[in-house]
Amino acid sequence: MRDEYDFTNAVKNPYVKHLKKTITINIDVQVIDYFKKQAEETGIPYQTLINLYLLDCAANKKQLQVSWS
Repeated sequence: MRDEYDFTNAVKNPYVKHLKKTITINIDVQVIDYFKKQAEETGIPYQTLINLYLLDCAANKKQLQVSWS
């Protein structure tokens, strides 16, 4: 390794706005099973599918309809 590096021509990461944050979340087994089945059918990892679904909900400003009985 060098003692010093020259970053004068460095470019900012264009994907910095698209970085993901690791969290811990409790999800029902049925939901995980559903997305894992979808993952097998599509070849897309189930965590990516969950993220895409939630991203779509956020982009379309979907409102959750909850009624407690």
